Amino acid sequence: MTSPDTAHFLNVTEMAGVEISHEELKRLCHRYYWAGNYCCDLDVLEVACGAGPGLHYLAAKARSLKAGDYSPEVLARAKAPNGTELRVFDAQNIPFPDCSFDVVIIFEALYYIPSASMFVAEAARILRPGGTLLITNANKDLYDFNPSPYSTVYHGVIELRDLLRPAGFEPAFSGYLRVDQVSLRQRILRPIKAAAVALNMMPKTMGGKKWLKRLVFGATIAMPETILADMVAYTPPEPIPGDAPDLVHKVIYCAAKRVQPR
Repeated sequence: MTSPDTAHFLNVTEMAGVEISHEELKRLCHRYYWAGNYCCDLDVLEVACGAGPGLHYLAAKARSLKAGDYSPEVLARAKAPNGTELRVFDAQNIPFPDCSFDVVIIFEALYYIPSASMFVAEAARILRPGGTLLITNANKDLYDFNPSPYSTVYHGVIELRDLLRPAGFEPAFSGYLRVDQVSLRQRILRPIKAAAVALNMMPKTMGGKKWLKRLVFGATIAMPETILADMVAYTPPEPIPGDAPDLVHKVIYCAAKRVQPR
């Protein structure tokens, strides 16, 4: 059974078997490899886990792992590792007690939440003192940025800083996938993409983007059900300043330490 309020996320969520580019696979794996460095032997919650491609990787690192998503239709596709609890929940009202976790993760989903400040307050509530909130966002400050059709507000470096500090977090930023190091084909097509975004001509669904991915990235592959260690090469994201928009990287990473007691 589907709900009109949540079923549409099936159209924009990366699912096993969907055609993705090699770059998308790298981005998917990289963010979980990065998160794994923060999760070793700790209690972890992944918010907006989608179809759960990173659950097995995180579960192998963490002491305990819980996860959930707002869309029951999407979460139904997730294969939970043994001992991992999955729940349907709203990120603005997380159903766990105060000080339950050492790490809270939200990847490529903050921009879907109606009130990001409510989520951040909830993250501060359920994190233990000194805990870490891990965020990745597509970089809205690139001139050819293409927002998701169901998004609310995107946060770049400045907006994340201003969102997190009042809630008692100290954010540290890094960037992944430099736009000056992508393929020549991508660099040539960036102005065309920017024009298509401005004219609202970009496809809105995963299915509609298939032809575009082939044009921009070349050959595609089927998205795996779960990521594995060493599926792609990993190098840490590049540290970036927290006082200026980033105009260099496709993805913004933020590791925000909870430094103030509630």
